[in-house]
Amino acid sequence: MLTLTVNGVDHEVDAPPDMPLLWVLRDLIGLKGTKYGCGIAQCGACTVLLGGTAQRSCVLPVSAVVGQAITTIEGADSAPARAVRDAWQELAVPQCGYCQSGQILAATDLLTRNASPSDAEIADHMTGNICRCCTYARIKRAVRRAADNLA
Repeated sequence: MLTLTVNGVDHEVDAPPDMPLLWVLRDLIGLKGTKYGCGIAQCGACTVLLGGTAQRSCVLPVSAVVGQAITTIEGADSAPARAVRDAWQELAVPQCGYCQSGQILAATDLLTRNASPSDAEIADHMTGNICRCCTYARIKRAVRRAADNLA
């Protein structure tokens, strides 16, 4: 049994140590907001915050995260996370919505570390998150709006 702290709550899980965190979150804990996209950490759909830093959960063995704070989209409630979610809603960012939990957590990570990023810094940070619907312009505007609202 492993103990994971997810969204501030301890969870005892019976998982092999090499099981990807994504499947522990979705299948064992029941948090479905984190999505499977590619399985090779290239698309960002599986992004979670690990100790506040965006990480790809599809390739992260659960044994590597024991004792660390894990935040999924369901538990993201910091000031930057709220600003990002509000901007996402105000600007109607999602189309299909599949990538949005990963996008929101990546933006939250950025604004937690840099509350006033340049457009180039936003583009650079968000590059690893793929949107199949190509809402990149709205995503960039929403990150900018969230940063402005935090100022």
